[in-house]
Amino acid sequence: MNQPLAYVHPGAKIAKNVVIEPFTTIHNNVEIGEGTWIGSNVTIMEGARIGKNCNIFPGAVIAAVPQDLKFGGEDSLAIIGDNTTVRECVTINRGTIASGQTKIGQNCLIMATAHIAHDCHIGDNAIIVNGVALAGHVTVGDYAIIGGLAAVHQFISIGDHAMISGGSLVRKDVPPFTKAAKEPLSYVGINSVGLRRRGFSTEKIREIQDIYRILYQKNYNTTQALSIIEAEMEATPERDEIILFIRNSSRGVMKGYTGIV
Repeated sequence: MNQPLAYVHPGAKIAKNVVIEPFTTIHNNVEIGEGTWIGSNVTIMEGARIGKNCNIFPGAVIAAVPQDLKFGGEDSLAIIGDNTTVRECVTINRGTIASGQTKIGQNCLIMATAHIAHDCHIGDNAIIVNGVALAGHVTVGDYAIIGGLAAVHQFISIGDHAMISGGSLVRKDVPPFTKAAKEPLSYVGINSVGLRRRGFSTEKIREIQDIYRILYQKNYNTTQALSIIEAEMEATPERDEIILFIRNSSRGVMKGYTGIV
C-alpha cells in the first residue's frame, strides 16, 4: 500500500498492511507494525520502532538524533507503542547512551507540535497536548495528561494519573494522582475527575485525598508526613506508590499551594 512518491529504504521492515502516504521518507533500521498509517511528509529515521495500529500525521519527525551535545552517534531507538497517535509536526528524538531509547507506551495521544526529547519514557494512555516540550530524561506515568505549551525540565518525573495545567513550567516532580497548576508549579488537589473516569471508587479517591492532605496541608515536612502516612494509613497499592515516588524523587516534588481548603 506504499505510494510511489514515498521513499522507503530497502532495509526498513514494514508490515504488509501499513499505509504510507506520498512524500514520506522512511530510513534504514526502521520497523513499523501492522495496521499503522503514516501520513504525507513524515520523516522516520534510523532507530524507529513503531507498533501496530498507530497513526502518524503529516510533518512528524520520528527518531531524529538527540539535540544533545554529548551524543556520540551511538545506536539507539525511538519506540512507539501500539495504538498510539502522533499528530502533526511532532518531533520525537531517539535515545542516547544513557538509556538507549526514547519510549512512548501504548494508546497514547501526542498532539500537534509537541517535542519529546532523548531518553524520555512515557507510559500507557498518556496525553501530551499541543506544543508541550519535554526535555531529556523525563518520565511520564500511565494516564498522565500534560496541558498545552507546558515545558518540562530534564530529569523530571510525572506520576501516574497526574494532570498538569497548560502553560506550566515543570521544574519539580509531580506525584501520582495529583493536579498541578500555578506558578511556581504547585499541588492544587487530586485528579478526582480523571480517577472516577478510570474506575476508582469513592473510597479510594478519599484515601488518596487523605494522603495528600497530610503531605501538603498539615504543615509537616516531607519526612514527617511520610512517617505519619506509613504509621496511620492502611497499606494499599496507591499509598505505597505515592510514598515510593516521593522517596525516589531526585529533584524534589512540587510544593503545596496555600490557597487549598
